[in-house]
Amino acid sequence: MHRVIISGIGVEIPGPKITNEELVASFNAWVDMENARRSVTGETLLQKSDSAFIVHASGVQTRHVIEREGILDPTRMAPRIPARPDDALSLQAEFGVASARKALDHAGLKPSDIDLVICSASHHQRPYPAIAIEMQQALGTRGAGFDMGLGCSSAAAALHIAVNLVRAGAHKRVLVTTPEIITGHLNFRDRQTHFIFGDASVSMVVEGLEQGEKRPGRFQVLDTRTWTQMSNNIRTNLGYHTRTAQDDPYMINLEGNLIKQVGNKVFKEVTVAGHKFIVEFLAEHGQTPQGIRRFWLHQANARMNAMILKLAFGHEVDHDRAPMVLERLGNTAGAGAIIALSENHADMKPGDYGLLCAFGAGYSIGGALLRML
Repeated sequence: MHRVIISGIGVEIPGPKITNEELVASFNAWVDMENARRSVTGETLLQKSDSAFIVHASGVQTRHVIEREGILDPTRMAPRIPARPDDALSLQAEFGVASARKALDHAGLKPSDIDLVICSASHHQRPYPAIAIEMQQALGTRGAGFDMGLGCSSAAAALHIAVNLVRAGAHKRVLVTTPEIITGHLNFRDRQTHFIFGDASVSMVVEGLEQGEKRPGRFQVLDTRTWTQMSNNIRTNLGYHTRTAQDDPYMINLEGNLIKQVGNKVFKEVTVAGHKFIVEFLAEHGQTPQGIRRFWLHQANARMNAMILKLAFGHEVDHDRAPMVLERLGNTAGAGAIIALSENHADMKPGDYGLLCAFGAGYSIGGALLRML
């Protein structure tokens, strides 16, 4: 059995930013146009959004995106991302490579030191060739690459696989990358979800330590865990068969096929499941929440995280114990917990424990118990 560490972490945040006020102004302008049409047809009128509702519902103030102008155009309300020729690097691979290079630099490694690339994200730009294989070529890594996904638990699930592949000796160094371009799949005309997500890319290098080798300042991965349970409360139906349900298969109707969420059910059910997962996972290792120096939780909803931790600790937990990046970045799906980890670990001491835990569609939960070397 090898000791396995996260030797490098890289984060890439796109420059363009959208505030709640800008997003609300665009959404409400579209609602005005749509309601003018509906008042003629007799359809139910739509409700406008406002910044106070967004902050209460999610805790999000701003989000960073790959492209903002198309999103804020009330006649379009989707990012404007030009198609690239097949021989050009795809946008998602480019985004993944940007965080991967930072992770490799942090680990002190060259691309040729990597023998497996896993691209794990909640949304993929295309089915094949795998984005991971495209990244493998662009970076110059060895071995192989494959794509996978588990909603917002994607990075944690890929970490689970990477750690166990290294521990078993199947691979020496694995690059896990989670380039989340969620705005391309988001329905900006849905009042319940249009404000939630932002774009971000993260990468981690997972490798084994030789006998007696020391890597101070890095995290040893003591154990990982995944859990799933079927639920339709977070769902997208956009896929291969979307066109086959249309009268004209060459004119795809996206209505109802983009991300949808039953927010109140998700909040209640994931809060209960997340608390149970954390407490039971720690108990397997003789740990309690009080013994964990820091929690890096999925960055989806500030109130949900606060409730999960209050249930676990019996009292409210502050930012130092469970840091949040949600307010300025929005929900970056699988990337969020890794960003929280990257930005909030330098003050930890050797021997300190940390818990990485993400939860999302599925339902799915992924966790990793870490210890600072």
